[in-house]
Formats: sequence, structure tokens, C-alpha cells
Amino acid sequence: MAVCARLCGVGQSRRCRRRQRNNQQDQGSDSDMDEEEGERIVGQRQGDVCGGGPERGAAAATAGPSDAGEYGSGHVNREGSTGPPHPQCLAELPPELLVEIFSLLPGTVLPNVALVCKKFRQILNTETIWRRRCMEEFGMKEDLRKMEAGGVSSQDLYVKRVNPRVKSGRFMKLLPDYEHMDYRDVYTHLLHPYRHILGLWQPDIGPYGGLLNVVVDGLFIIGWMYLPPHDPRVEDPMRRRPLFRIHMWESKKATVECMYGHKGPHKGDIQTVKKDEFSTKCNQTDHHRMPGGRQEEFRTWLEEEWGRTLEEIFHEHMQELILMKFIYTSQYDNCLTYRRIYLPPAMPTDLLQPGLFKGTYGSHGLEIVMLSFHGTSARATKLTGDPNVPAGQLTLDVDLSRPVVLPELEKQRSIEELSRLVAGVQREVEQQAGGASSTARRAAEGPSGGAGAAEEMAADHGACSDGCQPGTSSSSSSSSSSSNETQPFVLPLGVMARNEVYPRTCRKCFYGTGLIAGHGFTSPERTPGLFVLFDGDRFGFIWLELKSFSLYSRLTDHLAHAHAPNMERFEAMLRNMQSWTS
Repeated sequence: MAVCARLCGVGQSRRCRRRQRNNQQDQGSDSDMDEEEGERIVGQRQGDVCGGGPERGAAAATAGPSDAGEYGSGHVNREGSTGPPHPQCLAELPPELLVEIFSLLPGTVLPNVALVCKKFRQILNTETIWRRRCMEEFGMKEDLRKMEAGGVSSQDLYVKRVNPRVKSGRFMKLLPDYEHMDYRDVYTHLLHPYRHILGLWQPDIGPYGGLLNVVVDGLFIIGWMYLPPHDPRVEDPMRRRPLFRIHMWESKKATVECMYGHKGPHKGDIQTVKKDEFSTKCNQTDHHRMPGGRQEEFRTWLEEEWGRTLEEIFHEHMQELILMKFIYTSQYDNCLTYRRIYLPPAMPTDLLQPGLFKGTYGSHGLEIVMLSFHGTSARATKLTGDPNVPAGQLTLDVDLSRPVVLPELEKQRSIEELSRLVAGVQREVEQQAGGASSTARRAAEGPSGGAGAAEEMAADHGACSDGCQPGTSSSSSSSSSSSNETQPFVLPLGVMARNEVYPRTCRKCFYGTGLIAGHGFTSPERTPGLFVLFDGDRFGFIWLELKSFSLYSRLTDHLAHAHAPNMERFEAMLRNMQSWTS
């Protein structure tokens, strides 16, 4: 009783006070007056909390201890007026207040609340409570009775089934009648059991990787595979393809269905491998086959993947890469393992908002990278990859302490002039790296070098800071003074660009390196280049040795359940991604 009273914030019950009064009869009239005054104050507070106003609080203050009754029954005060008693514990609160209170609790604790008493158990059958839990915890925003299956076409909801015995066809509904389903069932049997797979994931498809976003979409949990737009339209929105979906039947049991192929949904399965990892399995892979065999499957895949036919792709090397990807990826038949990935945390000092970007990669088409900031460096990690540089590898590493001031427009057109400019910055980086390693080596020798060695190390550090850091040079000052201004930009002649409609002005440029490798990720090396920031949603990279240009454009899709808890967890994820493909 006392616990309930504390939860309600209404003080001790009157029975407790009556027992205290009987035990304290020998304390005199002064104590009795103090007790009555305290009772009057508590009664006034109760009236204010319950919404009765000052009059109701004053009337409650005059009520004697014998006037208490069960909730819902009236009582008579000393002036003869009647009114409901003030609740003395949580169970005596009005049902509408209990509904509001329980709606604020996490859905995981509500089953324990139902064990307290019969009244709580009955109130927890209220749809309002579970509807609010579905909305706030999982983003379900619509009315369960009126919503349609978001993100799923009517072709997927209905399918023509032929009964071989009757020899007649009819349209048969593939989904249950949700008029007889409530939010509690949806929360208990669908959303909560599969909550751990919501968010962003990278499929283990060898060097190709990918991006899967698992979301609550209408009455489903759907795994959407995100595909870049067709090359070279880097600024077009992402394309989505459903790989699996989970929903409920009338038996209050969640059903997993594979959405791969062109014959509609069919039986599938999902298994949790370990923390931050799960796998999908198709139980009817025959639904993935086409009447025309592999040739028809390849033509359909090519049109979806590249938006063109093989005859329209004239480059022989590009045809080989496309055919290789089809053979490699189609062998999985949507039986894949996924590992969780996070969006990078944002800091006030970041050059631009970190996140996901689409980028052009020559014959490999468009790929997805994740841009993140780590102190004085910006890094782009591949989420989708290719046989040369696989998914999970660090494709760009930009030194934000090495700004580069572009020359006048005519000199920008010369690849030799731009290469000399970047080569000068590269020499400074190598010299500083050599000086740092020499300093570390002398420090490792210990105190045998004496005070003179320590002074020499300090002098070397100071000289390197003054002479090697562009951040203190006039070029850096010029760049920082015009940080909000744009300057003309043009690609050097001879540099190939997959998208000729690139921006003609830029904000800043920095020295950076890009990762290149042979087929099968052989002989990887970092090649110098120039990172060009166009605006908050676009940047580029000039691969000087390759004489090519990559343009990156931000993914604007809303990605829920995807942000990293902290920077440490995000960096650990990046290390794991590189180990997956090393």
C-alpha cells in the first residue's frame, strides 16, 4: 500500500495515519493539531493533482479518516456535499489515467505490470497503449484498421492460384484480415521478436557487398536492398528492391517470406547467427527461376542492374565485369548473411554532414561509400565494391590538414600542373612521416641520449610543425578566409568523367589518396589525388595517376535505427568491415 502511495505521489494512506495516531495518543493536543494540519495539506494537494481545483481540495481537507471508500463510490464531507474519494494508491487512479501512464512505459515491461493485479491486466488490453508503443518504438504511424501495406504492390498482395483438382483459377488473398488483429498482437508477435534486425546491414556477397535497410513498413517488416541509380546518373535517387518481408497470419504467428525472383512472395526463413549478424534462407528457390532459363534471368537482371542490354554496352572489359558479377551474385539465391553497419556520428567540426554517398567508379558503375570524419582526416569506406577494391575497404583517405589552393582556371585544365601541385604536398607528407618515425625511434632509445637528445627531438618537432603543416601557411589562411566562398573549378584535360555535368565551382580542396588494386584485390596501393568539396551534398576526387574523376552525391533516404551509439562503436565496426574482405 505504501509503495502504491509513493507511486501516486499522494502521501501515506489514512489507515497508516490512523495507526500512527493511535500509537501517539500520549503526545498531547499539539501533536494532534500538527497531524490534522498535515492531513489538510495532503488533502489539498490531492485535490489539485486530480483536477478538482481549490474548492475540491478544500472539501477534501475537511473529510475525516472514516470517509474513505472504494474508488467510484461517493463520500459525504462535513458540509454535506458528496464527491469521489481521493485515490490513495496507483490502483485507485481512474482507468483513463492508468492508460496514459502505461502508454509511457516501454512495451517490454508491460507484461510484468499485468501481473500486479486483475485491474492492470484488464487495462493493458486497451489498444491505445499498444498503438502508442508501436508508434514510438518502431515508427508505425498509421491506423491498423485503415492502413494498406506500405511499399508492397497489389501484385504482391494478391496472386492467381490454380487448384489442380478443380482446374479453375481464382484470386486468393495472401494476407490475413487485419480487422480482427490488434496492436498488442502486432507488437508481441511481430515487432518485438524481430526488433534486433531493424537498421542497416551489409550482405556478405564477396567483393560486391551491398546495403540492406530493414524497416517497419506498414504492417510488414521489410528488408529493402538499396541499389545505386543507373550509371552515370549519380544524382538520381536510390532504387529499392524487397528481399524479404515478415508479417502475421490469423494464428498470431509471424511469417517470413522471400521476395526474390519474379513469381511473388514465397516461403523463407530468418536466423540470428550472433549479435549484430543474421542470415536469410529461401525455402523455395524454384520461384527464382524463369521459363527462359539463365539467359532470360541474365537479361532481366542486366536491365534492372544497369538499365540497358548487353548489346548497348560496347566496352568488352565492361561486359566481362558485368557477366562475372551476375554469375557470382546469382549463386546465393537470396541465402545470405548480413552484418550490422552504422551511420557515422556527426561532430560540429566536421567539414560536411557525414553519411552515405553514391559515387562513380568507371567500368564498375556506381558504388555506395560511407563518408566519416576522424580528427584531421576524412575517410570514405566502400559499402558496395568490385573485384579490384572490394566492399569494406577504405577507398578515399583525405588529409584535412593539407588544403590545396587551386591555381587559376587555365592552369587547372593542365593535368601536369595539377599533378605538380599535389606532388609538392605529397613530398611534405612523406617528409613529415619520415621525421615522425625518426623522432619515435630516438624516443624508443630511452634516456641514454640525455638532455641533448630530448632538446633535438623538440627542435625537430617544432621545425616540422612550422615547415611541414600547411595549416600555418599562407595557402591555408587564404583557404580558411574564403571558406564560405566558391571558386571556379574545371577538370583537367584528359581526365575521364563518368558524369560530364559536374559542378563548375567548389568550396575547398584537400590532398588525399585513393586505393587502387589489381583484379582480386592484388597489389593494393594508395595513389595521390585531390578531394574537391562542391557543397554539402556533393564532393569529388581526381585520381591523378589514373586520369579519372569520381563524383559523389549524398543518399537522401531516411534511414531509421541506423545511427551508431558512439564513435568507439562506429570505429570498431569500420575495423570489422575491413577484416571481412581482407
